[in-house]
Amino acid sequence: MHVGERERRRVGRPSEQVLSRVRIVETALDLLDEHGEGFGMRDLARELGVRPSALYNHVENKEDVFRGIREVIAGRVSTRELDHEPWDDALAAWARSYRDAFAAHPPTIALLAVMPFDPGSDVFASYDRIVGLLIAEGWSRAAALNILVAFESFILGSALDAAAAPDMMHARGRGDVPNFTAAYAERERRVAATGAAPADQAFEAGLELLLRGLRAEQREREAGARAAS
Repeated sequence: MHVGERERRRVGRPSEQVLSRVRIVETALDLLDEHGEGFGMRDLARELGVRPSALYNHVENKEDVFRGIREVIAGRVSTRELDHEPWDDALAAWARSYRDAFAAHPPTIALLAVMPFDPGSDVFASYDRIVGLLIAEGWSRAAALNILVAFESFILGSALDAAAAPDMMHARGRGDVPNFTAAYAERERRVAATGAAPADQAFEAGLELLLRGLRAEQREREAGARAAS
């Protein structure tokens, strides 16, 4: 290599990717998808082509890596509808985006669902907007938080369902559970007719039931307020 070429490489783009927290976390997410949470920091360093000690310039430990993964997944959840749509449409759009983000990485669901939040997490900003949206529609602060948690529980369970085999609940010709087998057969016909996956149909049905219950509660509350005035 000529001196001039070496100089150009020195002042230009580096020949190797620079190690960063973002790169570490995204690589860890790939490892999590492929191998589950059993990988270690040495495995992560090997995947990145660096010494394990180099990781600690950017992350504290494996738990910190998982916190970073949560931020990456949360960053893929759309919240723009929360500012522009009617409250129920906004919640539906948020729920669908949330489910899609986690369903794309099934191993993250059980791991992150029980991991304590970092107080500085960006997730709290979206939580604040959702709780604020519900308060503006007449729910108390405590009720708004309960609604948020109920939605999250449903969404994460639905994301797990999306990762399961479509025929997981097939009773395989059992004759002693006729109601269930008839319902399963009817759903199979609906899947064939619409092309929608069973998990998607169940998610949309559950989401509509949640929203329908909230709409009914809001109407009842508003009717009570009018009657009292």
